[in-house]
Amino acid sequence: MELNCGKCKVRSWHPNDVESIVRHANNRKIWLNLRDRFPYPYTKADAQNWIQSALSARPETSFAIDLFGEAVGGIGFELKTDVERYSAEVGYWLGEEFWGRGICSDALKAATPYAIEAYCLNRIFAVPFIKNLGSIRVLEKASYRRECLMRRSAFKDGRFVDQVLYAYVTEG
Repeated sequence: MELNCGKCKVRSWHPNDVESIVRHANNRKIWLNLRDRFPYPYTKADAQNWIQSALSARPETSFAIDLFGEAVGGIGFELKTDVERYSAEVGYWLGEEFWGRGICSDALKAATPYAIEAYCLNRIFAVPFIKNLGSIRVLEKASYRRECLMRRSAFKDGRFVDQVLYAYVTEG
């Protein structure tokens, strides 16, 4: 899969992305804003396992954010089941040196309609930590709307933190 997003591309992961993933993902500031399943420190073995997992998943739901031919971040969808089977949670990260340039916003703007069509969704949501103002701006620029504050709903870095629920819902 490959989507052109203006400032970047969203594409399938490649085995040769290992070094760039480690270079950009091995950052405590990134880890602080993500779920604990995103490792820190981020090793070469972590990157190899991630790529193998992403490439073997069917349907493919995890993608690289590519800037000038290099994977500088990732975006993916966790498809829900049962009564939430037409919903997915989106997550993304970007190397710190690229923050504040609109790259994640462009990636999310392109990936959202792709996911709605590819996975037959009517709702995509995200739950950033309330202090992650960059991620909140990304969601708002991509037309996701704030639905609620989820007080003390996550435990990260040794303390309870609030999350904010944002969603993109199709009309109809």
